[in-house]
Amino acid sequence: MKVAFIGLGTMGFPMAGHLVRKGQHEVAVYNRTQSRADLWAAEFGGRAAPTPRTAADGAEIVFMCVGNDDDVRSVFYGDDGVLAGLAHGALLVDHTTASAELARELGLAASKAGARFLDAPVSGGQAGAENGVLTVMVGGDPADFETARPVLDSYSRMVGLMGPVGAGQLTKMMNQICIAGLVEGLSEAIHFGQKAGLDISKVVEVISKGAAGSWQMENRHKTMEAGRYDFGFAVEWMRKDLGICLAEARRNGASLPVTALVDQFYAEIEAMGGKRWDTSSLLARLDR
Repeated sequence: MKVAFIGLGTMGFPMAGHLVRKGQHEVAVYNRTQSRADLWAAEFGGRAAPTPRTAADGAEIVFMCVGNDDDVRSVFYGDDGVLAGLAHGALLVDHTTASAELARELGLAASKAGARFLDAPVSGGQAGAENGVLTVMVGGDPADFETARPVLDSYSRMVGLMGPVGAGQLTKMMNQICIAGLVEGLSEAIHFGQKAGLDISKVVEVISKGAAGSWQMENRHKTMEAGRYDFGFAVEWMRKDLGICLAEARRNGASLPVTALVDQFYAEIEAMGGKRWDTSSLLARLDR
């Protein structure tokens, strides 16, 4: 297919690459820093476009993966935005972790332009993007989902339709809520074990096979014990995501006491100079 990919950050760069190498699609890319788009084109052989509109021009599917709601709007609207370049009947897929409110806004705007829309945030981090094993949580029309699914398979191992437009973002919020509690629990457990004089690796080898086990425990306990926090998802981005969760909770009446508390803990990590540390750095706060 002829596709476009807007946003070549930590996640988008390898995702767009998989569309070429695994999917064999014809890919045009846009990035706000043109040199990064040129680098991507040199590596993967696609086309680096000067604007979101020119990237989207003629594409059957346009993917976006940028930072937040404002970033999405900045590449979507305007004379040089994606919306201006969307062909009639084209499908827009937004991989940005953003608000459900924005997803509904984009869905309406795309529909008015004769295009289609899916919100499709991803989970799996940088490693998942590079290895093509992301989880994709999709909101939108089932027929549009079936159109996109074979293309999404280029960089995912799990793709699920969660409901109408906005449901993908709401699912990603649940994902981040779970992670926040899990990482805090793991941090407290490691901190406790260290104070008790236990061999953390031996303990994890045992308890990871039981009810306490998690991806975070399996993949982060060694680096956490070593005080290394340069892996995975950055604290500043987790705080952005948790802010979206808490704002949605205020709208729908959900109570998120642990999520709110962990968000405050991450604010303390930022104050310690750790905004670019990964989310497992909650242990560093306990070890101060």
